[in-house]
Amino acid sequence: MKPIFTAAMLFCLTCVYAQKVIIKTEQGDITVKLYPKKAPLTVANFLRYVDDKAYDNTTFYRTVRLDNQKQSSIPIQVIQGGLGDDLPAKPYPAIPLERTHQTGLSHKVGAISMARYEPDTATTEFFIIVNEDQPQLDYNGDRNPDKQGYSVFGKIVKGMKVVEAINKSETVMWEEMKQKQWIKNPVKILTIRRK
Repeated sequence: MKPIFTAAMLFCLTCVYAQKVIIKTEQGDITVKLYPKKAPLTVANFLRYVDDKAYDNTTFYRTVRLDNQKQSSIPIQVIQGGLGDDLPAKPYPAIPLERTHQTGLSHKVGAISMARYEPDTATTEFFIIVNEDQPQLDYNGDRNPDKQGYSVFGKIVKGMKVVEAINKSETVMWEEMKQKQWIKNPVKILTIRRK
């Protein structure tokens, strides 16, 4: 029982003391303020991949804009990055969804949030809100049919121009989604480190 308690304490301390990270990309730096008190599980999950250097040499590979989701009745504007299909040999288990009505956070411009398929499946992928607030991604929002929303865990405090530039990247067809949202030349994430 003692090793489990110790591991849990370290997990909590990890998120309390890391308030910011810097995402270094080939187009410039993005500074993210994290919300460990409001979204402790999501922040700790993100930081364990940061500390493992798992995001080094990954990419921002997807951009969703008004001009490339014409068939969607509930549009969003985001850039998405992470490990994609290059998951570690032993990825960490998925985390419980910290819903926005529980955390008090919202998908406002500059928010960073964990991508997922079903609730409680988030692991490595994250997205950043661009251009306008996206309440349709919050709990009870209409973007996902399950209406559970996504877990906001921080916000961009410096580097939104970099985010906006990535959002404007040239795209090609993403066969899985049947939409032109795949960045033709994915933008390399060089490193993500605690500040």
